Amino acid sequence: MKPLTLAALLGLAAVAGTAQAADPNLARNLAATCANCHGTNGRAVEGAGLDPLAGLDKAKILQKLADFKSGVKPATIMHQIAKGYTDEQLDLIAGYYAAQK
Repeated sequence: MKPLTLAALLGLAAVAGTAQAADPNLARNLAATCANCHGTNGRAVEGAGLDPLAGLDKAKILQKLADFKSGVKPATIMHQIAKGYTDEQLDLIAGYYAAQK
């Protein structure tokens, strides 16, 4: 690869990473996919059989997500959903729900 092309690609990658990290709504936007099952802002409908996420301890949420992602915790769909996120994205999601009181 030509040095100029490599430099351009590295520059674009750096800008793209910075743009994603700078998005103040990224955690909320990632967590929005959970709303169908776990309710708006993690407040699941009582009696629906799904865990509410709002206000849970971040470490507890992360552990559950890691267990789903690794397959340690059996699930009907969560194991597939968790595998679709990076560890950094799961950390953002867990932090978002932990902050919902």
